[in-house]
Amino acid sequence: MSFGGDEGAGVGFVTARGRDWPSVRQFNVFLANRLGALLGLVRRFETTDIRIIALTVVDSSDCAIIRVVVSEPDRAYAILNDANLPFSESELLVVTLPEGPQPLLQICKALLGAEISIHYAYPLIAGHNGRPAVALNVEDIDTASTQLKQRGFTLISEKELGEGDSF
Repeated sequence: MSFGGDEGAGVGFVTARGRDWPSVRQFNVFLANRLGALLGLVRRFETTDIRIIALTVVDSSDCAIIRVVVSEPDRAYAILNDANLPFSESELLVVTLPEGPQPLLQICKALLGAEISIHYAYPLIAGHNGRPAVALNVEDIDTASTQLKQRGFTLISEKELGEGDSF
């Protein structure tokens, strides 16, 4: 099956992860809003060395979306898939908070200067190299990454999330 007419282009899905900005995969797991559902999800990683780096819950009366960032997304994908859990993936930027009294303000100003909206944000459970960090879902990840790097912000890559000593 083909979409877009580039059958001979030689670009496969594997190359989609080969970008030059440090994006991080987030899993969006859809669960019934009932007692113990979050525990059931977290327990999927209990017998592994996969660490949950960040987690947030979008709650409604009958269902919840659990957004989770893990240390080893390829293995986590397999675990979620094998458990037949409904989930999707999305890309985030993870930014180390800069020094100063209002680090989030600095990040917001940098993105506003490039006219980039932040759809949502949440903190990492553990910072990077002793520094707090925040996960950002933005409307234009490529431009946001470039803008933040040009302004001296430290972006954390998926590879760095998997390095045990960094978090």
